[in-house]
Amino acid sequence: MAEKLEGTIVKGIGGFYYVDVPGAGLYECRARGLFRSQKRKPLVGDHVILETEGRESLNGYVTEILPRKNSLIRPLAANIDQALVIFAAAQPAPNFNLLDRFTVMMESKGIELLLCFNKEDLIGEEKKEAIRKIYRASGFRLSFASAKNQKGVEELKEALKNKTTVLAGPSGVGKSTTVNLLVPCANMETGQISGKIERGRHTTRHSEMFPVGENGYILDTPGFSTFYLEETEPENLRFYFPELKREEGKCRFQGCLHLKEPGCRVKELVEKGFISRERYRNYGLLLEELKQKKKY
Repeated sequence: MAEKLEGTIVKGIGGFYYVDVPGAGLYECRARGLFRSQKRKPLVGDHVILETEGRESLNGYVTEILPRKNSLIRPLAANIDQALVIFAAAQPAPNFNLLDRFTVMMESKGIELLLCFNKEDLIGEEKKEAIRKIYRASGFRLSFASAKNQKGVEELKEALKNKTTVLAGPSGVGKSTTVNLLVPCANMETGQISGKIERGRHTTRHSEMFPVGENGYILDTPGFSTFYLEETEPENLRFYFPELKREEGKCRFQGCLHLKEPGCRVKELVEKGFISRERYRNYGLLLEELKQKKKY
């Protein structure tokens, strides 16, 4: 007899959706045709209702997509609680302009940020403090880790509990090594699923969520190393820098963009060192980029 169950899509590939149902297992599902007519598509991270093909079957159909709290276009994912953005502290040196693109994207979606600088074994305390200073006024959570030495991993695991976390960052920073430490059973889980999805060891070719910590998931996704901010309107960019948003309404002119306007509170705080010059410079570069794109 068929029954209805609630679960979370942890992977989608080739028209099949793999739905994790707590206490029941992993179900291989197709989506009902009604989603096509509604121009809706199930996403990794969606909480869904599925209808099984029988009590003993691990196959079924996704019949309903439950309301989403948010969704991302790059990568295609839904119901993300936070983003773990990993950069290397050295080798390669962190590209703060790229990092700030990630922070803007997540802020625009209302997704909490956890910034992690891997390879901390390659830098000293002075360099660490310089990085902390850049992001101190933003209020973002920031940590240092060394996947090589397995340092800082337990703190990251603690931060992932009860959260659905999307992993982001450029190549060469140790993301894969970090994931293997955070999710030691990832290869085992992949092995269990591979009979259906024809995959072996964990490689990031498709978006996939792995259980981590207590009631948490981590979403590892391909190609999430850089992107453009097409959806962001130039006049809204300041709201996605928390240290700038905090000063809204304190400048001489309403709607101040904090660039050339006189009586700007933000520029004053930058000069006094309360807002990072690095972050402010990247804000200006991104704002100019968005303005140029809007022209065309």
